[in-house]
Amino acid sequence: MIKKLKNKLTNVMIHKLKAFVPLALVVLISACTAKGDNPGLEYAPQMYHSVPYEPLTQITDKESGEWLSNREDGLGEFYNSNPNNPYSQNVRVPVAGTVRRTTNNILPYRLGKDQLAEAALIENPFPASPEVQAEGKRLYTEYCQHCHGASGKGDGKVGIAYAGVPSYSAPNKKDLPQGHIFHVITHGYNRMWPHASQISEERRWKIARYVQQLQQQ
Repeated sequence: MIKKLKNKLTNVMIHKLKAFVPLALVVLISACTAKGDNPGLEYAPQMYHSVPYEPLTQITDKESGEWLSNREDGLGEFYNSNPNNPYSQNVRVPVAGTVRRTTNNILPYRLGKDQLAEAALIENPFPASPEVQAEGKRLYTEYCQHCHGASGKGDGKVGIAYAGVPSYSAPNKKDLPQGHIFHVITHGYNRMWPHASQISEERRWKIARYVQQLQQQ
């Protein structure tokens, strides 16, 4: 008797669930519909509508992505220009009279390619500490070793094929100042190409510290 009652209750619950699930789906779908001031419901809306403007992209075509868009302003999903800035740019202009500095309070490097003599007078903002040398070695291995070699003798695999890569310990290279080395990494010199676009200023200074160590070998 008890078993039959349990089965009956189970069947009743199943029938109720079968009736409830479609109703719940209808309510859920209806809730997602955007009307008037009601934006509706979206799953992870931040994935579809970026709140901040993206500074490195600017799409000015207001119809771009129109086929995908459900924006209330009627614009395309991909349109992301900022109408509050001149020329609808997303990148903000720095405050007048200010100068950008890095996290280590280093001023941006302004010397041109031909100002090597002036660059030689600049001091390295990073000390020749074991920590800086270790980081400089890691960066040197990543960016420089393929040409200049592990010991700075100009015997890297690419350097041998390229020909003409000097040794850091050569008489005319072993006393080059830190500013000179940094400038060459930044703008290039002779066959060496500039690396400013690949390596940040802070990293270039740390590499220069490690090159200083190789100059003494």
